[in-house]
Amino acid sequence: MSPYEPDGAAPGPAASGGPRADAGEGRGSDDESAPVSQDEAAAAEEAEQNSEESDRPQKAWDARRDLMAHSPAYAFGDTARFGGSLVNGDQTILPEGNVTGDVILGTKTVIHQTSFFGSGHASGEIPRESLERMAGFVVTDGPAFESALQQLRRDRFVVLSGPHFTGRRTAALMLLHQLGVSSVRALDRSTSPGDLAHQLEGGGADSVHGHVLCDLVTGRDLPLREPHLLAARDKLTEQSGYLVITVGPNAALEDIDVVKWRPPPADAVLHAHLLDLTRDVPELAPDQGTVGRVKELEQLPAVVDFLSRDHQLREVAAFARILADHACGKVSAAKVTEFSLATLESQVQEWFDDPATHLRDKAFLISLAAFNEGPYALTAELSDLLYTLLQKTEGGSSRIPVFGTSIDKRLQLARARLYDQDEATEWGPVPQSKAAYVDERASLVLLREVWTGHPSARPAFVNWLRRLADDGRPLVRNRAAVTVAVLTVVDLPSAMALVIEPWATDRLYRRRLAAASSLVLAHYLDAPNVLRILDGWCADEDDERLRWTAIRAYALLGPAEPKEALAALRATARRRDRPDTDTDSPAYEEEAAELASALELLLLSRIGVRVLPEISDLLRGAPSEHDLALRTFLGACGRVDTTGEDATGRPLLMEWFGRTTSEGGRDADTIAALWRAALNDRAYTTLALERFADWVRIADRDPTAEWELASLLALLATAEADRRRLAHLLRTMPGERGGPPPPVATRLLTVVGPATR
Repeated sequence: MSPYEPDGAAPGPAASGGPRADAGEGRGSDDESAPVSQDEAAAAEEAEQNSEESDRPQKAWDARRDLMAHSPAYAFGDTARFGGSLVNGDQTILPEGNVTGDVILGTKTVIHQTSFFGSGHASGEIPRESLERMAGFVVTDGPAFESALQQLRRDRFVVLSGPHFTGRRTAALMLLHQLGVSSVRALDRSTSPGDLAHQLEGGGADSVHGHVLCDLVTGRDLPLREPHLLAARDKLTEQSGYLVITVGPNAALEDIDVVKWRPPPADAVLHAHLLDLTRDVPELAPDQGTVGRVKELEQLPAVVDFLSRDHQLREVAAFARILADHACGKVSAAKVTEFSLATLESQVQEWFDDPATHLRDKAFLISLAAFNEGPYALTAELSDLLYTLLQKTEGGSSRIPVFGTSIDKRLQLARARLYDQDEATEWGPVPQSKAAYVDERASLVLLREVWTGHPSARPAFVNWLRRLADDGRPLVRNRAAVTVAVLTVVDLPSAMALVIEPWATDRLYRRRLAAASSLVLAHYLDAPNVLRILDGWCADEDDERLRWTAIRAYALLGPAEPKEALAALRATARRRDRPDTDTDSPAYEEEAAELASALELLLLSRIGVRVLPEISDLLRGAPSEHDLALRTFLGACGRVDTTGEDATGRPLLMEWFGRTTSEGGRDADTIAALWRAALNDRAYTTLALERFADWVRIADRDPTAEWELASLLALLATAEADRRRLAHLLRTMPGERGGPPPPVATRLLTVVGPATR
């Protein structure tokens, strides 16, 4: 494999006319709203030159392998739902892959979540009725709750630390309730740590009061320190009071022991809420009772799916209300099923709408969506690149803190997980620490939200994707294509104008390959009109770059769309026979090689049995078709099976010939006819003899290959000229290291026949 080198280059000029010309003129280029320094301009120019010098067309075979190896799970699974359509089962994007996922990229479902307990930042006394009602269904068992309760009893205060929406406030109120306080007063979250003790109000001599301060505001210049809590404890001791403070994982704390809050299991919370919500509705299931009805609801497929995902407790509580309404006939089953995705969409919107979420964190969320299930270090590295581009859009300076947010904090924000797994590289599997959203749907929902909900981010996002497409690492390049494919499903016109068409007409091969891969993936994610686009590009007489991109796309797409791919490739070959065609131009030869590579991929894929007769038929077609057939065939003859545990090391076509010979199929005669045509064609005789000599050398160390080659020679040595040519080859061909002919050549001479001696 020859991986591309990193660094980017500006998109090349688009073909004249139509939206393509507009697309290439800057909408897909760097954001021009921000000034660029002389140093940045010089660095970009140098990178452009280096990028062009290192740019080479990657072989179609290697491109297919990389696309399969470096695509996320949702690209190759059992089912994928996009825009309301469902793709099932056997539709394959490549010979070894299936279309995947269980993901929706269509109309967004809007839900409005209301807190069951009111606002978490209200000041004043919390009604006792609310506490009593809460105590009826809140789950209070678990080590985190018990640890906090013990510390609260001992010290009269406790600090609960944990991510948002994990039930911290509810736990704080229940801690105070279990101590039997007569009232609970909520303190304002903006209370200064130094003023904390002064905000505590005492009760009467016979009463115990509780205080709760949720989401205390802290900062580097305003941390919560141990003296603040000691002063508060003195005041609490005087007044027979207790205090619970909740903080986020990024709170500024000094010399303070915190209890790390861990929420109770979602299924336990859902069960408790359902029991509470259905307790007063006995007519729901008079024979089963409330408990029986709750168990029945919990066994619904939509409920099982909901609980299998990483939903926050606020979402669990809201889902319980939906289920209760469904049990009463107020909500349809479809609403129950849609609720999980709707909450995910709301979470993604919340991430980007919240001004408190730093731009660097938002860039990480986008990068994680593009590199979901990829190495964490790579995701973080490229998120910082996106961050600098987004800063330029906002008009800020492009400074990146060298040591910023920790891995744990980033993953908590993203509701993601870190795990170890091998990553495929050109040097073999390499162990990596990978990051992925806990809910595998998050990456697609997030990319849709960025592209359609925040169009002002598009210039930076498009520039970032172009940098990814130029990267030297196959994983990075292919994830750029996967991301663009998702955007194409969401909004085909914009994705075509801003990304795919500028790439497809670019002078750099790597960008054209990215455009081809993007369209291939988009087609199997249900993007409309992809085949129509590719057919139009194949027929474009004025832009050889578009034709190259379309041919490469059909090479990757062909195993799943063989009829369309073969028709398009054959039509492209026929057009090369026009009288005005410049057959001496480098582009003419390059296109011929690309067409042959595309057909070779199809011939050696799982649909090869359908392609072989088509290639044989090309021999009887126009000159360009005849040339394409022999190029394809001889290229395939050199492809050796070296992958997988069962790899034989024999040429794939040799194995195919041997298999069909033993089974009595017609393919053996077709393969022999193609060999005969190649050996008798003056333009290809030399290459054909070289390929045949390679097969002989392989047969020298493989008895099965020797048997297969002997069977082939018996079919080829039918005419005197063929026997003489083959006999001369077997007598004179060099061995493995350039020595005399291998011993197998002498044995094969007996198959050719005595007439040649």
